[in-house]
Amino acid sequence: MARTGGRWRDLGTFRARGVPGWEALAEGIDRMVTGIESPVGSERGLAARLRYLTASDAGYEAMDRAGVHVRPRTLIAWLAEEQTPSKANLARLDAAYWDLRRRNVAADLKRRLDNRGRGTRIEIDPVDQTAVERRHQRDLETRNINVRGVVWDRVVDAWIAHDTQGLEAIWDDIIQSSLGTDWDAYTHVSSIGWAA
Repeated sequence: MARTGGRWRDLGTFRARGVPGWEALAEGIDRMVTGIESPVGSERGLAARLRYLTASDAGYEAMDRAGVHVRPRTLIAWLAEEQTPSKANLARLDAAYWDLRRRNVAADLKRRLDNRGRGTRIEIDPVDQTAVERRHQRDLETRNINVRGVVWDRVVDAWIAHDTQGLEAIWDDIIQSSLGTDWDAYTHVSSIGWAA
Protein backbone atom coordinates (compact mmCIF):
# COMPACT_ATOMS: atom_id res chain seq x y z
CA MET A 1 0.00 0.00 0.00
CA ALA A 2 1.51 3.28 -1.05
CA ARG A 3 1.70 5.74 1.82
CA THR A 4 3.27 9.09 2.35
CA GLY A 5 3.71 10.98 5.58
CA GLY A 6 1.98 8.23 7.55
CA ARG A 7 -1.12 8.38 5.32
CA TRP A 8 -2.45 6.21 2.52
CA ARG A 9 -1.50 8.22 -0.54
CA ASP A 10 -3.72 6.47 -3.04
CA LEU A 11 -5.98 3.84 -1.54
CA GLY A 12 -6.78 2.24 -4.89
CA THR A 13 -3.20 1.91 -6.21
CA PHE A 14 -3.20 -1.81 -5.48
CA ARG A 15 -7.04 -2.16 -5.65
CA ALA A 16 -7.78 -1.96 -1.93
CA ARG A 17 -11.30 -0.76 -1.23
CA GLY A 18 -12.53 1.36 1.64
CA VAL A 19 -13.67 4.78 2.79
CA PRO A 20 -12.05 7.35 5.06
CA GLY A 21 -12.62 6.36 8.69
CA TRP A 22 -14.24 9.69 9.55
CA GLU A 23 -16.76 9.11 6.75
CA ALA A 24 -17.65 5.65 8.06
CA LEU A 25 -18.05 7.17 11.52
CA ALA A 26 -20.44 9.84 10.20
CA GLU A 27 -22.42 7.24 8.23
CA GLY A 28 -22.79 5.17 11.40
CA ILE A 29 -24.24 8.14 13.24
CA ASP A 30 -26.53 8.85 10.28
CA ARG A 31 -27.96 5.35 10.66
CA MET A 32 -28.89 6.12 14.27
CA VAL A 33 -31.18 8.96 13.22
CA THR A 34 -34.68 7.72 12.54
CA GLY A 35 -37.61 9.60 11.13
CA ILE A 36 -40.44 9.56 8.65
CA GLU A 37 -40.15 6.54 6.38
CA SER A 38 -42.70 7.63 3.76
CA PRO A 39 -40.97 9.32 0.82
CA VAL A 40 -41.23 13.09 0.60
CA GLY A 41 -43.02 12.73 -2.75
CA SER A 42 -45.90 10.81 -1.17
CA GLU A 43 -48.90 12.66 0.26
CA ARG A 44 -48.29 11.21 3.71
CA GLY A 45 -44.51 11.84 3.66
CA LEU A 46 -44.88 15.45 2.56
CA ALA A 47 -47.63 16.20 5.08
CA ALA A 48 -45.62 14.72 7.95
CA ARG A 49 -42.49 16.68 7.00
CA LEU A 50 -44.41 19.94 6.68
CA ARG A 51 -46.07 19.43 10.09
CA TYR A 52 -42.69 18.72 11.69
CA LEU A 53 -40.98 21.68 10.04
CA THR A 54 -43.73 24.21 10.75
CA ALA A 55 -44.13 23.23 14.41
CA SER A 56 -41.20 25.34 15.63
CA ASP A 57 -38.94 28.25 14.82
CA ALA A 58 -36.14 25.71 14.43
CA GLY A 59 -38.11 24.10 11.60
CA TYR A 60 -38.42 27.41 9.75
CA GLU A 61 -34.68 27.94 10.25
CA ALA A 62 -34.01 24.47 8.81
CA MET A 63 -36.15 25.30 5.76
CA ASP A 64 -34.24 28.55 5.32
CA ARG A 65 -30.89 26.71 5.52
CA ALA A 66 -32.14 24.21 2.94
CA GLY A 67 -33.19 26.98 0.55
CA VAL A 68 -36.97 26.70 0.92
CA HIS A 69 -37.93 30.31 0.21
CA VAL A 70 -41.63 30.61 -0.58
CA ARG A 71 -44.39 33.05 0.25
CA PRO A 72 -46.47 32.31 3.35
CA ARG A 73 -49.55 31.65 1.19
CA THR A 74 -47.61 29.02 -0.78
CA LEU A 75 -46.61 27.27 2.44
CA ILE A 76 -50.24 27.42 3.63
CA ALA A 77 -51.37 25.89 0.32
CA TRP A 78 -48.82 23.08 0.78
CA LEU A 79 -50.05 22.44 4.32
CA ALA A 80 -53.69 22.40 3.13
CA GLU A 81 -52.69 19.98 0.33
CA GLU A 82 -54.05 22.45 -2.24
CA GLN A 83 -50.70 22.75 -3.96
CA THR A 84 -47.74 20.40 -4.37
CA PRO A 85 -44.15 21.68 -4.13
CA SER A 86 -41.90 21.41 -7.18
CA LYS A 87 -39.39 18.55 -7.31
CA ALA A 88 -36.65 20.96 -6.26
CA ASN A 89 -38.67 22.16 -3.25
CA LEU A 90 -39.57 18.58 -2.33
CA ALA A 91 -35.85 17.80 -2.19
CA ARG A 92 -35.22 20.94 -0.13
CA LEU A 93 -38.04 20.09 2.27
CA ASP A 94 -36.61 16.60 2.72
CA ALA A 95 -33.14 18.05 3.37
CA ALA A 96 -34.63 20.52 5.87
CA TYR A 97 -36.51 17.72 7.63
CA TRP A 98 -33.40 15.55 8.07
CA ASP A 99 -31.31 18.57 9.11
CA LEU A 100 -33.85 19.34 11.85
CA ARG A 101 -34.05 15.67 12.90
CA ARG A 102 -30.27 15.56 13.24
CA ARG A 103 -30.23 18.70 15.35
CA ASN A 104 -33.13 17.51 17.52
CA VAL A 105 -31.49 14.16 18.32
CA ALA A 106 -27.95 15.49 18.86
CA ALA A 107 -28.19 15.74 22.65
CA ASP A 108 -29.65 12.22 22.86
CA LEU A 109 -26.89 10.87 20.60
CA LYS A 110 -24.22 12.43 22.80
CA ARG A 111 -25.75 10.84 25.90
CA ARG A 112 -26.12 7.43 24.23
CA LEU A 113 -22.58 7.39 22.88
CA ASP A 114 -21.02 8.67 26.12
CA ASN A 115 -22.97 5.97 28.00
CA ARG A 116 -22.57 7.63 31.44
CA GLY A 117 -18.84 7.97 30.99
CA ARG A 118 -18.32 4.36 29.93
CA GLY A 119 -18.16 5.32 26.26
CA THR A 120 -19.07 3.18 23.29
CA ARG A 121 -17.10 0.26 21.92
CA ILE A 122 -16.61 0.42 18.16
CA GLU A 123 -15.42 -2.25 15.78
CA ILE A 124 -13.17 -1.06 12.96
CA ASP A 125 -13.02 -3.27 9.88
CA PRO A 126 -9.85 -2.61 7.85
CA VAL A 127 -9.86 -1.88 4.13
CA ASP A 128 -10.90 -4.73 1.86
CA GLN A 129 -7.73 -6.20 0.36
CA THR A 130 -9.30 -9.16 -1.47
CA ALA A 131 -8.40 -7.65 -4.86
CA VAL A 132 -4.85 -6.76 -3.77
CA GLU A 133 -1.99 -9.02 -4.85
CA ARG A 134 -0.66 -10.96 -1.87
CA ARG A 135 2.79 -9.30 -2.03
CA HIS A 136 1.16 -5.86 -1.61
CA GLN A 137 -1.24 -6.79 1.18
CA ARG A 138 -0.76 -5.54 4.71
CA ASP A 139 -1.48 -7.71 7.71
CA LEU A 140 -4.57 -5.96 9.09
CA GLU A 141 -7.26 -7.21 11.41
CA THR A 142 -10.55 -5.97 12.80
CA ARG A 143 -9.89 -3.80 15.84
CA ASN A 144 -12.18 -3.09 18.79
CA ILE A 145 -11.72 0.08 20.79
CA ASN A 146 -13.72 1.91 23.43
CA VAL A 147 -14.22 5.62 22.72
CA ARG A 148 -14.93 7.67 25.86
CA GLY A 149 -15.32 11.17 27.13
CA VAL A 150 -15.96 14.42 25.32
CA VAL A 151 -14.83 12.83 22.08
CA TRP A 152 -18.47 11.93 21.32
CA ASP A 153 -19.60 15.52 21.90
CA ARG A 154 -16.98 16.67 19.40
CA VAL A 155 -17.94 13.94 16.90
CA VAL A 156 -21.67 14.78 17.04
CA ASP A 157 -21.02 18.54 16.81
CA ALA A 158 -18.79 18.07 13.74
CA TRP A 159 -21.33 15.66 12.21
CA ILE A 160 -24.18 18.16 12.60
CA ALA A 161 -22.04 20.92 11.08
CA HIS A 162 -20.98 18.67 8.17
CA ASP A 163 -17.42 19.55 9.22
CA THR A 164 -15.41 16.95 7.30
CA GLN A 165 -12.05 18.39 8.39
CA GLY A 166 -13.16 18.31 12.01
CA LEU A 167 -14.39 14.73 11.70
CA GLU A 168 -11.13 13.69 10.05
CA ALA A 169 -9.08 15.30 12.84
CA ILE A 170 -11.22 13.63 15.51
CA TRP A 171 -10.94 10.24 13.76
CA ASP A 172 -7.17 10.64 13.63
CA ASP A 173 -7.13 11.48 17.36
CA ILE A 174 -9.25 8.40 18.13
CA ILE A 175 -7.12 5.94 16.18
CA GLN A 176 -3.78 7.47 17.16
CA SER A 177 -4.61 7.27 20.86
CA SER A 178 -6.14 3.78 20.64
CA LEU A 179 -4.18 1.86 18.01
CA GLY A 180 -0.59 2.88 18.66
CA THR A 181 1.92 2.77 15.80
CA ASP A 182 -0.51 0.93 13.52
CA TRP A 183 -3.01 3.81 13.51
CA ASP A 184 -2.31 4.98 9.95
CA ALA A 185 -3.48 1.63 8.53
CA TYR A 186 -6.97 2.55 9.76
CA THR A 187 -7.32 6.02 8.26
CA HIS A 188 -9.38 4.19 5.61
CA VAL A 189 -11.69 1.34 6.59
CA SER A 190 -14.29 -1.03 5.17
CA SER A 191 -16.76 -0.16 7.89
CA ILE A 192 -17.27 0.83 11.50
CA GLY A 193 -19.87 -0.79 13.68
CA TRP A 194 -21.13 -0.35 17.20
CA ALA A 195 -24.02 -1.08 19.49
CA ALA A 196 -25.21 2.27 20.79
